[in-house]
Amino acid sequence: METVAGTVTHDPPPAAGGRQGGPLIVTEDTELLDDLLRLCAAAGATPEVHHGVPDRRGSWESAPLVLVGDDAARRVRGAARRRGVVLVGRDQDDSGVWRRAVEIGAEHVLMLPDGEQWLVDRIADVAEGVGRPALTVGVIGGRGGAGASTLASALAVTSAREGLRTLLVDADPLGGGLDVLLGGETADGLRWPAFASSRGRVGGGALEESLPELHSLRVLSWDRGDRIAVPPQAVRAVLAAARRRGGTVVVDLPRRIDDGVAEVLTQLDVGVLVVPAELRAVAAAGRVASAVGMVLRDLRVAVRGPYPPGLDDREVARLLGLPLVGEVPVEPELLRPDDGTGPPGAAPRGPLARFCKEFWERALAEAGAA
Repeated sequence: METVAGTVTHDPPPAAGGRQGGPLIVTEDTELLDDLLRLCAAAGATPEVHHGVPDRRGSWESAPLVLVGDDAARRVRGAARRRGVVLVGRDQDDSGVWRRAVEIGAEHVLMLPDGEQWLVDRIADVAEGVGRPALTVGVIGGRGGAGASTLASALAVTSAREGLRTLLVDADPLGGGLDVLLGGETADGLRWPAFASSRGRVGGGALEESLPELHSLRVLSWDRGDRIAVPPQAVRAVLAAARRRGGTVVVDLPRRIDDGVAEVLTQLDVGVLVVPAELRAVAAAGRVASAVGMVLRDLRVAVRGPYPPGLDDREVARLLGLPLVGEVPVEPELLRPDDGTGPPGAAPRGPLARFCKEFWERALAEAGAA
């Protein structure tokens, strides 16, 4: 056992996919029960409440999480040992709580109110059925107009077509809106400003259901209002919720690195720097790579032609000192506006879709998710 912020913690047991239901609460302390019911409500879970070990067979064993009030420790002492038992108390100076935790086989000792946020997170985890987090990829342009938004959208569209749960996140408030690029600027659903006051934990399922659905994927973009900033803690909470749902998350990043973008970078698995094959673009991309690389460990380069003499995709990667993803192909249909061909990557046999499919095959294999 190790003590963290007033609690004794270790990793939760692996959860199966889908919702598992709420925790089991065992206590006769009415004030403690009120607090635990409030925390369950905050986590979006409905608990089962008993004064002692439940008479109904299997309830103690099958609950995804058991919250035992310190007042009830003696009443559950003879219950079957199991994982996921939390002993909850209030008296920080009661050294006997550790002995009672050992007697009932508790994995965690939590004192309120200090441990409230940890407990809300844990209840929500078991209620949502947390599994493998989403493979999260950020796309950023080496210079303005590099085509990062196009590639990010194509990656998301391709991922959704392959049957993966997919969320496309627009992290660039000055970029014009990825919902526009996908033809869904009037689609119902929330945009970034609606999450500006988010703190702590955002429910993954609730987030997904609240966003516009376009081309079989969910999109978090910006509205047409004046607000162009979301606090870093809200960015952290929203992206963490998106990742908990599994599948893939694709983030279109701005070239400037502020506190909100830094929060995104900390949660990325892979970054893709899109660089046109021009010496000035390579120089600009070097500065972007230096800034991004201070936070993101796995940054790779995707090169967009045409190439001047003496410069190709491998040389661009060498100059930047980054691994090469490949050459981003030109999608001829995207060069003809208003032709009704759909968003980037919409044509399954098009060169851009093939590039994105190969990218996901490699990235998922590297992540062990194939």
